[in-house]
Amino acid sequence: MKKVIGILLILVALFLGYLGIKGLNESSSSVKILGIEITAQDSESKEKAYIEMGLGVAALIGGVYLIGQKKG
Repeated sequence: MKKVIGILLILVALFLGYLGIKGLNESSSSVKILGIEITAQDSESKEKAYIEMGLGVAALIGGVYLIGQKKG
C-alpha cells in the first residue's frame, strides 16, 4: 500500500513541478522596442509558481521515501 501512495506522490510531484515551471514562464513577458527591452512581471503568479514547485519537491521526497522503505 505504501508503494502505491509513493507512486501517486511522485506523479503529483511531477504535475506540480510542471505547473510551477509553466506558471513561472508565463509570469513575465517582454517587448523589444528600438533596441530597448521592456519587461513586465506578475509577482502574484510568480509566487504561486514557486509554491507549486515547493510542494512538488516535498511530494517527490515523500514519494521516494515511501517507495524506498523496506518491509519490516
